[in-house]
Amino acid sequence: MSCEVLACLQWLCSHPVPVSFRLCFKDFFIHKFKAVLGKNRIIFPGEKVLLAVSGGPSSCSMLRQVQEGLSQKANKKLRFVPGVAFIDEGAAIGQSVEERQRTVAELQAVFQATGFPFYILPLEQVLDLPASVVATNPSPSEQPASAYKAAVHHFVETDGSNFPRPQEPKKTLLPRVQESHTLMLQQLLGSVKTLTAREELLNTLRQHLLVHTARTEGYSKLMLGDSCTRLAVKLLTSISLGRGAQLAQDTGFSDSRYGDIILVRPMRDYSAKEVAYYNHLFTVPYVVIPSVDTKTVDKASIQRLTESFVTKLQTDFPSTVSTIYRLTSEKLQTACRKRSGADGCDRCLLCLCSLDTAVGE
Repeated sequence: MSCEVLACLQWLCSHPVPVSFRLCFKDFFIHKFKAVLGKNRIIFPGEKVLLAVSGGPSSCSMLRQVQEGLSQKANKKLRFVPGVAFIDEGAAIGQSVEERQRTVAELQAVFQATGFPFYILPLEQVLDLPASVVATNPSPSEQPASAYKAAVHHFVETDGSNFPRPQEPKKTLLPRVQESHTLMLQQLLGSVKTLTAREELLNTLRQHLLVHTARTEGYSKLMLGDSCTRLAVKLLTSISLGRGAQLAQDTGFSDSRYGDIILVRPMRDYSAKEVAYYNHLFTVPYVVIPSVDTKTVDKASIQRLTESFVTKLQTDFPSTVSTIYRLTSEKLQTACRKRSGADGCDRCLLCLCSLDTAVGE
């Protein structure tokens, strides 16, 4: 959590907030979430959407927005069928089984309160994934704008009665993991020499496991909780790591690199400070979970250094994050869109992004 967010929370704790501000801010926050989904029209009524929740402030705030949007008293209700996925990465940071169980128990209480089906996924499961997870599956044919309007009209007419409903959540603690799998995962991460590369590898493994879960459980969309602040850091980090050609997929609202599973980032218009305000004012529960870069110095990795640079600059110049995000991220397009379908794209075998191999063009 950045110094700016901590200062924001300290101020909120010591100053009473007027009721009028609370109501206005809540309406603004919820409206922005619905507006970004309505504007892009990627999620059709009745579609199954898997919410990737890490337990942090932004993803838990996203979970609350979906709850608010599906409630009976919501204005302009959301029309998709949600599920929740959490990846337990305790093995990556050397946590004991007891510590991992405690974290899972805390998050399970949060997930059960939503009434959505949820999946607890130990990171070790990535070792058993089929090779097909790193292949781009055929994507469904792109539908015209009129198809979305027709789907909404049909949903309203039938009152959603023909669409699947969220199931009753099952009591699921951390699935049993073989000790050999934990050791193999730790050996894999230990073989990576730098923290920068280790964080990139972890992100890739995490994404593969989420996509595989979405496919096997019948979800067509995967919703991520990356905030505007997080995406600004990711944007500069990607440039530093030589991933400039993949920025549009890594930071855009939607990412179709996997074909049949589309990644969406509805929290991309919220800063970390806005999320902190909302979570504090409306008691949104979240869990502080250590990661591989917890308690490391700023220069420990490129990701850590970039995050420190952006958050410190944001403290003195409040428009830093929005400038990086709006003037850069929103103006990018993927390289594949510029090529014809016959030519196709050369893709990375790990992240499935298009490779920038066109020399001299």
